[in-house]
Amino acid sequence: MGRVEGATGVDPESWSAGLHRMWQAAQDAEDITDMARHIYALMLAERAVVAVAGSRWDGRDLRYVRRLTADGAATAATTTPRPGSVRTVSSRPPAEDGEGAGGRAPVRLYEHDLTAADEEFAPEAALLAEAGARWALEARFSLGGGDWASFSLGLSRRQDAGPSLPTRLLQVSEVLVAGNRRVLEHRAAERRRVEEAFLAEASLQMDATLDAPETLERIARLAVPAVAEACVVHLRRPDGGLSPVATVHVAAAVQPWLRGVAADDPWLDEALRAAADRPHGTLIAGESLKASPFGPHGEGPGRNVRAVSISPLRARGKLLGTLTFVYHRPEREIVDLRVLDDLAGRAALAIDTTTAYEQRRRNTEQLQRHLLPDALPDWPGAELTAAYEVADDSLEVGGDFYDAVVRRDGALALFVGDVCGRGAEAAALTGLARHTLRVLLEDKVPPGEALRRLNSVLTAQRQSARFVTAFVGVLVPDGDGYAVEAASAGHPRPLIRRADGRIDEVRASGLLLGVVPDALYEPGRAVLEPGDALVMFTDGLTEARSADGTMFESMLPEAVRECCRDGSGAAGLIARAAAFRALGDDDTAVLIARVTEERVEDAR
Repeated sequence: MGRVEGATGVDPESWSAGLHRMWQAAQDAEDITDMARHIYALMLAERAVVAVAGSRWDGRDLRYVRRLTADGAATAATTTPRPGSVRTVSSRPPAEDGEGAGGRAPVRLYEHDLTAADEEFAPEAALLAEAGARWALEARFSLGGGDWASFSLGLSRRQDAGPSLPTRLLQVSEVLVAGNRRVLEHRAAERRRVEEAFLAEASLQMDATLDAPETLERIARLAVPAVAEACVVHLRRPDGGLSPVATVHVAAAVQPWLRGVAADDPWLDEALRAAADRPHGTLIAGESLKASPFGPHGEGPGRNVRAVSISPLRARGKLLGTLTFVYHRPEREIVDLRVLDDLAGRAALAIDTTTAYEQRRRNTEQLQRHLLPDALPDWPGAELTAAYEVADDSLEVGGDFYDAVVRRDGALALFVGDVCGRGAEAAALTGLARHTLRVLLEDKVPPGEALRRLNSVLTAQRQSARFVTAFVGVLVPDGDGYAVEAASAGHPRPLIRRADGRIDEVRASGLLLGVVPDALYEPGRAVLEPGDALVMFTDGLTEARSADGTMFESMLPEAVRECCRDGSGAAGLIARAAAFRALGDDDTAVLIARVTEERVEDAR
């Protein structure tokens, strides 16, 4: 192999146009392979070029190689099949050639005699020789992170290269390098954005509870599958041991296995203890997993694990536990340990400061009471029941709300809503949404228009990044029963429990409140006959989950049917969800209106 020190066919104007097309393609490429057809076509247009080959490498491991040949108007492509295990050859990565200006590995040009054995140019040499080439020019360059690529031109004779072909090969290679650099920068920026958004959301989740296990349970659920396929949280016991308090797997059926491993596997226990003593997180992969329940000899789902990371939960110099992530994805897609350590640090600090929030908890309970109506109105045409459950008495104020108001024309307006997140800002938004809707509906504003006006108020509050969901229904006389004039803003659809036991949905839809200005909310309509019940609720009811991950949403129609039959109403429905729930704690509001035989005078 000889190094080309300097730089036939395509005229300079056509060459410049082709190079310009490559630059344009580089601006939109998500990977340099997206630019392949441009560079192959450009170089095959050179009369001296018999064939071209491109290869991509992970260090010394070949990922793929592709060859294209040109024979007049005919072009044939050959791609080498990737074997079951990665093929390893002896080619030397370009990074070992040294670095150029700016700390980046430069493009290196080489020439190869294809009539002689050349281990440094396998497998491209054989592919180009099969196409009739006897000499080759190769450009080799780094793609970052240990990856690199090679692009080669096969020629019949060495002298066919002429004075311009090496320069043109160098030019297109530098476009590839620049395009790849843009792709890497875009990926890095996107990754940082996702990481920052994840940490911000994690902080919001931790702010929503003052209970340590619940805090970590929420983080675990937030991180799966965004960060990893599984997450296990251990807290330190008084005796120094570690006990699992949260286990989440992307596949609900795998969770029992994961809980068993987290509770009593010796290998994991030793790994947790070792990682807990280190100042930063630990990534375990490859051979280090061989003897673990996550290794190739492990049972069940553990065989598919690629890596495990463990970050200590440490705050103010105290070890509180560990945060473990299990990955089925390739190691290159794993979030930076720096981010996981940041997440662990935030979680640990939240645990350590729990006791300082006790007074705030009492204040929160008082505030929560003011966000709900003291009593529901008496309305002759319907029996009203409502219930509200805080997910846990240590949580901050939630954003669920409901109310009922008799309009000036005698119709009954009902509404239920949910503010994203928790805390003081959510409480302020809850109060604003509830009282705004109450005033508008009392003044006979139609449901869709009431939601539109509330949306205008919320979107005007630019400082808030939260959104609100809500459903509004107004009962007006209609025949022997009542028509429900309805409108929804991204809220779960209410159910109607018919007198004969059938369950129907109230169909209405619309955008979330507080997101898009000038959103419109199309009206929906349903009819209630005597004995029918309108059941309105927030997503804390539907998203309650059992230990195996089953959602209460699938049980809801039967639960509504039974609670309306036995008279337990809203409180009974919440009690059933609470008994069902093992995961998915969230505030829950339920408002039920059951139509009676008694009539209300026609609304004016």
